Amino acid sequence: MTTNPELQGRSYPAGDVYSVGRESIREFARAVKATHPAHFDVAAARELGHADLVAPPTYAIIVAQRADAQLINDPDSGIDFSRVVHAEQKFSHHRPIVAGDELVAELHVDTVRAMGGGAMITTRAEISTVAGDAVATTVSAILVRGEGQ
Repeated sequence: MTTNPELQGRSYPAGDVYSVGRESIREFARAVKATHPAHFDVAAARELGHADLVAPPTYAIIVAQRADAQLINDPDSGIDFSRVVHAEQKFSHHRPIVAGDELVAELHVDTVRAMGGGAMITTRAEISTVAGDAVATTVSAILVRGEGQ
């Protein structure tokens, strides 16, 4: 099956709520070698004016990838995940992610471009709180390799 070119312009609604926890922030910070005390110590985060621990900027990928899964798992997409290569990722933050946030993400398929026997797909995840406050926008490009590539 080939990637469905009619995916362009499609949107996927916000899925399950992702609850940002202190330990999740600490674990992610360790994994990406982010060492700022505001990722580990509540008092340090509060000294900077935050309500709780502050997530490293790339933490938004956790929520974005949950949104991306809707596209990947859509049987109409024609995407074989075993053929996917992650090509690019960008983050635009509207405010920091902090422990206690309840986040959701709406996914938009911005472009689908044929490339050889495959396709380059660019998606945009609009991450917000359940109350509707904008938190981050992530833009991701994936290459779905065609047969024989």
